[in-house]
Amino acid sequence: MAKRRGWCGSPPKDDQDARDRIVAAASRCADRLGDAGFSLSEVALELGISRPTVYRYFPSTDVLLSAVGQYVMTEFSEELRTHLSKFTEPGEWIVEGIATPIEWIPRRPQLTLLLTAGRTEPFMTGFTSSIAVEMTREAIRLAPVDWAGAGLSHKEMEELADLMLRLIASMLIDPPDPPRTGASLRRYLRRWIAPALIIGRDASHA
Repeated sequence: MAKRRGWCGSPPKDDQDARDRIVAAASRCADRLGDAGFSLSEVALELGISRPTVYRYFPSTDVLLSAVGQYVMTEFSEELRTHLSKFTEPGEWIVEGIATPIEWIPRRPQLTLLLTAGRTEPFMTGFTSSIAVEMTREAIRLAPVDWAGAGLSHKEMEELADLMLRLIASMLIDPPDPPRTGASLRRYLRRWIAPALIIGRDASHA
């Protein structure tokens, strides 16, 4: 059988192109193989390169998986933003903005790979990275919600983005027992998260 040519016969233009192609290949492998079959060898095979070439750009599996998490989160954020555009009440937007990722992320093999035993650190690193926080801030800014009327300043909206990501990550890494989903999850968030907006609004109008 003929030997497969490196980079499938199309070498990268530069180091950034190489990294981008490795991350895209890793995402495809994670989607296709899941945790049981994912490895740097499979990523290298996907691109027709050697494992040392992968290591040149990503020194460990965890570093590569963190990059994959950020790559997938960009697409995921667009889907989530479309879903959240239906919610105009501040409390409901935040409740849905936390509940929906908790329900959707386990359905993404590329993201659940980071939730397996021993890989929670790269998941948290990618999930609460500056890129993820900025995407969440942008989603809050673009939401069809009167945040000023809810008493949130620009700085508080930035804090809200960080809090939402950390709550989501926490409930994914260490889910409650029994797990909360659907209406139960949303009741829980309405009780303990949504009231903070009322407190903030009343304080700003005092």
